[in-house]
Amino acid sequence: MNTNLLLTILIGAMVLVSVLQAIQLFSLQSTLVSGVSVGGSKSVSSSPAGNSGSAQLPSNLENLPSMVGGC
Repeated sequence: MNTNLLLTILIGAMVLVSVLQAIQLFSLQSTLVSGVSVGGSKSVSSSPAGNSGSAQLPSNLENLPSMVGGC
């Protein structure tokens, strides 16, 4: 097979895959903007930093220091 033809087919396939990924990314972005939570977790309302120190963390973030290894 001609190498130029093979390279053209491979580049075309890569462009097609990148277009499909861009469509999926746009769909995910529009889903997140509409307010649907991903993964079944509860959405946490964001408040401006510095209001008060009593912000509630999601349960999966409360155990974060014990989940991280190291010194």
